[in-house]
Amino acid sequence: MKLKSHLGVAFLISLTSVICFAFISLLISDQKITHFDRAIINLIQGTESFTLTRIMKFFTFVGSTRVVIGLSVLLLFFLYKILHHRLELILFIFVVCGSAILNGILKQFFHRMRPDFHRLIDIGGYSFPSGHAMNAFTVYGIAAFLLWRHIPSPWGRGLLLFFSSVMILTIGISRIYLGVHYPSDIIGGYFASGFWVTTAILFFQIYKEKRYNKKYKREKEAA
Repeated sequence: MKLKSHLGVAFLISLTSVICFAFISLLISDQKITHFDRAIINLIQGTESFTLTRIMKFFTFVGSTRVVIGLSVLLLFFLYKILHHRLELILFIFVVCGSAILNGILKQFFHRMRPDFHRLIDIGGYSFPSGHAMNAFTVYGIAAFLLWRHIPSPWGRGLLLFFSSVMILTIGISRIYLGVHYPSDIIGGYFASGFWVTTAILFFQIYKEKRYNKKYKREKEAA
């Protein structure tokens, strides 16, 4: 029953994410989210300072592809060498690589140009959905899922969720602050990644349950 409830939650999150992503996409296509984007950009860029710019450049660097690859290698090493979990390792690779492919497909489909109001860094490519937002949500989201059950204490789990949430949000905000993404790009990236990650977890849990039931059945028959 507990597994079924967890699968139900994962399905609802996945469904909600894809519906919200579709809604954001329609608003962007109909140019009905322009005022929202400008208002949030003005609010965030209104806090500009030399120190804050350096901080935001650091977080945007943390969300870059090369850093994501580095973090992924470290986590893969931890999963394989320390925890000896090969299935989780496969899940992680599948989710991270799939997220990057999905982001590329979506960017090519929507062809949204980046904002050009006040850029603090130069970058090319299309804007929607944000690759940094998807990278952050995917890596820290799946890492939190995989590490959760290995942390026995409630405060440790709380710290894991807090750290993951802060990294995801701050990396997204840094892209708005630096002027290379609209807020709707970030939100869309979160929803796209939310759909992808929760869907992958859903099928992973179903697979693990079927595998466990087959193993239990074989052991029972052997006894």
